[in-house]
Amino acid sequence: MLRNAIVNLPRTKIQFNFVRNAQKRYPKVDKKLQAAAESLAARGFLRPNKPWDPPVNINETILKICTDNGLKPNSEFETLDVKFKVLKACFEKTGHSVPNSLLHTIENVEDLQEFYDTPVDVLTPFDALKKMELPKNLHVQEDYVRFHPDKDTLFNGKSAFPKSSTIVSGLKTRKKYEGYTAKRSWP
Repeated sequence: MLRNAIVNLPRTKIQFNFVRNAQKRYPKVDKKLQAAAESLAARGFLRPNKPWDPPVNINETILKICTDNGLKPNSEFETLDVKFKVLKACFEKTGHSVPNSLLHTIENVEDLQEFYDTPVDVLTPFDALKKMELPKNLHVQEDYVRFHPDKDTLFNGKSAFPKSSTIVSGLKTRKKYEGYTAKRSWP
């Protein structure tokens, strides 16, 4: 018991020093930005969002909805009922809703305008790279070919790496690609 406590003590001290140094090294970040970064780190970039390209007159539309519900252009939401009514009216008018993870960031009309003025791009970085105009010496191969000795007709099943197996480890890629185990010359 005492032995485990002594072994675990340096790790705890190292972890404490790392956190303390990280807090000194980096400036304080806005709470909204920090919450968004933590949310993105937890979910990753493949989110089930719908794409949104804001119309030209979106700010006027949001201001009209807010004034119809008794809000001034620079005012905050007085109650949650008013906030709910405004957000519901914005969704009905535009078809773009505020996700649950961002509801707490919208505190006033300016935040609401900023949210609806921000475009949402749902492309993954790989999909964006495929659509970009790349330099002449750089190519993105979308549907790559995996070698399998039974199905390879170009070189009659001969591999450039004869003792290397092709292991398919991903669940999605197992359906698309077939792996094989190479024959070894030793027992």
